[in-house]
Amino acid sequence: MALAIFDLDNTLLNGDSDYLWGRFLCDQGLVDADSYEIENKRFYEEYKAGVLDILEFLSFSLKPLSEHSMKKLGTLHEKFMATTIRPLITPSARQLLEKHRKKGDYLLIITATNHFITAPIARELGVDDIIATDAEIRNERYTGKVAGIPCFREGKVQRLEQWLKHEGQNLAESWFYSDSHNDLPLLERVSHPIAVDPDETLTDHARARGWPILSLRGQNIITLDA
Repeated sequence: MALAIFDLDNTLLNGDSDYLWGRFLCDQGLVDADSYEIENKRFYEEYKAGVLDILEFLSFSLKPLSEHSMKKLGTLHEKFMATTIRPLITPSARQLLEKHRKKGDYLLIITATNHFITAPIARELGVDDIIATDAEIRNERYTGKVAGIPCFREGKVQRLEQWLKHEGQNLAESWFYSDSHNDLPLLERVSHPIAVDPDETLTDHARARGWPILSLRGQNIITLDA
């Protein structure tokens, strides 16, 4: 069984769930909209530029989780899924997942975005498992702190290696689909690295290495000239 690994934000989703959750909190009046949006946008731009301090960002992004009960967070996330996330799942993304599913591959999402946001999205997409940044939970509430290694850049490789050991899996004939140059450490490790609607840095790298470049933004999967 080959492993088919997928980044989530701006890969399987036509948008960034982490950033959009922040926007959703603003729209719901659960954070100070003006100041929160400024910081949310700053971190997103730093991520795209490859200069994000992941621990600083997680301190910011996980804090709102600590301010509400699990029940309220669950209700909020259901609304977030309905209003924001499901419209961002394109037919072509579902086609790609189904292609690997029919081959008998094991479908795994790996994402820097925290598990609270992404686990319901993984269930919606019908993948076999997800590796995401874990938010600490104590006494059935989020603490606002990160638990373990953030699933970002080299940390994404570390988290995958832990998962492979635990699950008895390996990267033989593995695939990894991503849009971001932040995922180059993992793209370099798999048998079949695929750039999906890639940023400029990843586009240049993919072309230099002869990696396939796909777009999942429309009704059908489009192969772009690498």
